[in-house]
Amino acid sequence: MLRRLTVRDFVLVDRLELDFTAGFGTLTGETGAGKSILVDALAFALGERADTGLIRVGSERAEVSAEFDLHGAPAAAAWLREQDLDAEEGLLLRRVLDTGGRSRAYLNGSPVTLQQLREVAESLVDIHGQHAHQSLLRGDAQRSLLDSHAKLNPLLAEVAAAWRLWRDARTLLEASAGGAQALAQEREQLEWQVRELETLGFSANEWETLNIEHKRLGHAASLAEGARFSLALLAEGDSACEGQVDAVAARLDALAEYDPALAEVAALLQSAQAELAEAVSALRRYADRVELDPQRLGELEHRIEAVLGCARKFRTSPDELPALLSRWQERLAILGESADLATLEARAAAARGAYEELAKRLSKGRAKAAAALGVEVSRVMQQLALGGGRFEAVLLPLEVGTAAGLEQIEFRVAGLAGSESRALAKVASGGELSRISLAIQVVTSQAASVPTLIFDEVDVGIGGAVAEVVGRLLNELGRERQVLCVTHLPQVAARANWQWQVIKSIDGGQVRSRVVALDRDARIEELARMLGGVEITAISRQHAREMLSIS
Repeated sequence: MLRRLTVRDFVLVDRLELDFTAGFGTLTGETGAGKSILVDALAFALGERADTGLIRVGSERAEVSAEFDLHGAPAAAAWLREQDLDAEEGLLLRRVLDTGGRSRAYLNGSPVTLQQLREVAESLVDIHGQHAHQSLLRGDAQRSLLDSHAKLNPLLAEVAAAWRLWRDARTLLEASAGGAQALAQEREQLEWQVRELETLGFSANEWETLNIEHKRLGHAASLAEGARFSLALLAEGDSACEGQVDAVAARLDALAEYDPALAEVAALLQSAQAELAEAVSALRRYADRVELDPQRLGELEHRIEAVLGCARKFRTSPDELPALLSRWQERLAILGESADLATLEARAAAARGAYEELAKRLSKGRAKAAAALGVEVSRVMQQLALGGGRFEAVLLPLEVGTAAGLEQIEFRVAGLAGSESRALAKVASGGELSRISLAIQVVTSQAASVPTLIFDEVDVGIGGAVAEVVGRLLNELGRERQVLCVTHLPQVAARANWQWQVIKSIDGGQVRSRVVALDRDARIEELARMLGGVEITAISRQHAREMLSIS
């Protein structure tokens, strides 16, 4: 779970350190105080897109660090082991953005790419934004949510790969049937390209070896002169330091008989003399090996020029030439079979069969998950004043399969505006849509393996008794996960195990946001403010006490 968030010069925040605990916590404050900025800061640390507008005015860079305990995140721990990133003491994510737009990311102090940051973040934190219900109106988002909830993404990746193989086989068959001349020209060009690279005989490791040997031979004279110069100073000159160190060590060793304090110094010098003698011996062996070889140097330069010329011709780097040859050989092999239409037809049919087998498995998994999701979301909807409402995830078959499978997913609701089941976008009002979205998020989050859940004002458009239910649902979720909710509802905040307040102030002409951890008395004051507005009365304080006592 999330242990600590450190924010530096991010939007309105100059310096902020927050220590998180387990359970359900809320973040409250007046409108515009900057409650969602903390969520944005965490999202930034987890790899979200960013621009220089996030840097606080007058600062050179924004920096956010997030520290996690990995005990409840086995997927993240496994990913770190695969990447050879040390995670014994937990995980520290750090991201920096400067005014030039350059973004840098680190995991446990090691530089990583934003893609790596996002990969590990997926198994650490799930952020539900206040506009999540808007994305739920899109078919692709609905399909993605169902697949993620059912843990079908690995199978979906297999389906997509099989579909691409089928598409490529189909394309080659169609091209072979209708474009034999074009394929013949491509095959002829590939043949001479492959011959040229095969004649070059360039292996994957040769480029590095060539450059190392060329560098050594090109500087052989300097290397030999340096070795001789070093030997003269160390051991072979009139004032060589090897003999001087030996003499000093012997003199001090003799004097140690009169003062034992010199014995330690003599011992250190004797040790140094031994290592110096070893260094001299190594230098002599090296000097004997170093020799000028103009003929070999010329051969290397000729070979390097040949490789560079080939790389320029094919517009690639020298170390990419072997991979390029391999790709051309594979393509040439495929084109060699392109004249055999029967073989191509059989290959396309086999690819289609493999795709359809995987896609049907995906459809079966989706159907099972859709039924379960419908039951669970419908149950939560009843608690959110959507009585009689029924949620469905419907599988709509496609005429032609795609990389995403044989069907599209459509979320539907029945019983709100009549008994007919209709698409979510057509049946729900704004307030209803918020509640349905929250029901979906609560259900899918319960089944997820992500240890930390962030809800950013997902309770917009909700109030009264429904708000109490939302608070209770999030509290129950907090017993299994770490939950943080940015909210404006006192009924939700009162259900939290802990509460923070965001306060905006003006200091030296600059607007700043800070976060204060609230004790029970401070929570009463904040809840009273949320209940009564600007003027806090005794009645609102009493109501706040009662809300905290009930929770």
